[in-house]
Amino acid sequence: MYLTRRALSRRTVLRGLGASVALPLLDAMVPAAASARARAVASPKSRFVGIEMVHGSAGSTEYGSRNHLWSPAATGRDFEFTKILKPLEPFRDHLTVVSHTDCSGADPVSAEEVGADHFRSSAVFLTAAHAKQTEGSDIRNGASVDQLYARAHGQDTPLPSIQLCIENLDSSGTCGYNYSCVYMDTISWADPTTPLPMTRDPRLAFEELFGTGGTSADRASRNRINRSILDAITRDIARLSRNLDTKDRGRLHDYLENIREIERRIQKIEAYNTEHGPERELPAAPVGVPDSWDEHVKLMFDLQVLAFAAEVTRVSTFKLSRDTSNRVFAESGCLTPWHSASHHGERAETIEDQGLINRYHLQTLGYFLDKLRATPDGDGSLLDHSLVLYGSPMGDGNVHGHRRVPLLLAGHASGALQGNLHVLEKDRTPQANVLLTVLQKLGVEQTSLGDSTGTVAI
Repeated sequence: MYLTRRALSRRTVLRGLGASVALPLLDAMVPAAASARARAVASPKSRFVGIEMVHGSAGSTEYGSRNHLWSPAATGRDFEFTKILKPLEPFRDHLTVVSHTDCSGADPVSAEEVGADHFRSSAVFLTAAHAKQTEGSDIRNGASVDQLYARAHGQDTPLPSIQLCIENLDSSGTCGYNYSCVYMDTISWADPTTPLPMTRDPRLAFEELFGTGGTSADRASRNRINRSILDAITRDIARLSRNLDTKDRGRLHDYLENIREIERRIQKIEAYNTEHGPERELPAAPVGVPDSWDEHVKLMFDLQVLAFAAEVTRVSTFKLSRDTSNRVFAESGCLTPWHSASHHGERAETIEDQGLINRYHLQTLGYFLDKLRATPDGDGSLLDHSLVLYGSPMGDGNVHGHRRVPLLLAGHASGALQGNLHVLEKDRTPQANVLLTVLQKLGVEQTSLGDSTGTVAI
């Protein structure tokens, strides 16, 4: 890398032995004397994150709706945080809750499809399309909103998008009711016939974002001695730092330390899993995957924050689990397996147990939002310049219903969303209306999506 006294390019990358480390937005990239056009080029563009949970919400049940377990009782800006949403109260100014929309694309359209909701729901979440029932290669769904945004505003970044997940994937074959497993394995679709694979292993995700570190032998050697991918670019880092002011040096230092810390965490997980092998809670999982759901999710969230900070990509999707998962979330205070808890039999105490799991998942989302809010990005934070969509295509899991699905948005999307808002839609409003609104708020010219009938006033 050759440095001059001119402003740094927003696309400056430090390279060495396979490493490719992009930089966060620094003041040195936008000098005070820059033209308006130069500032516009350097200014941050909105990031989009689509996060899917499965099995719906306790708040989507009749009991949960009456008792406002998820949806606040009041609309507008004076709403109170419900029992489930409470972990997100610190982010009120960045939060938009949209209640009573239906993910009707996940409903059965023929007798053969009845009961197959778990096997097509994920495919509908970001597409609002109805997945074709097939076991073969003639799959058909719809383009997802993350890919529509990536197509419009993600082509000038190293990676147009990234797709991450937590649970195991089948990737081929039939998963149930004559549905191909691909419908359960991803929420990202480049077009109606092209599902995008999701990465479960943090090591693979890290190397996709920051370079492979040379040959497979180079990577294995580096991992054995716990070296960092940053060791290959030490001189460039020192040379760059000398040309930065104190504020930019601090920002660069924090960013690189975050990269190094994530490496340490991955190395620690790999060492533990290698040593314990069959004793692991998830013995069949890749060596880089932690047994702890909480640890795994937070590691993947941190990778997304780093990717957004350096604009390696502006688009990510994250599948927090897989339908029919019976994982136990002891940290939530509920010891009932997740899928079992969603089949509550209309028992109030079991619905409340499911609510504890929902609340715990939002607590983990709060970790991500806090990291985004704490990361500087131009004239604000990453959370100011992001739109995070979180929800489920399932409503009441007990009946495999798709009414009143849980859905919220976080972030200001570079000023397109104000936050601090609860919108209660009329019954039978398509969830597709929210997806269409999201695209328009992100600057994508789109007039319809799936079964949309209009937009939502957010």
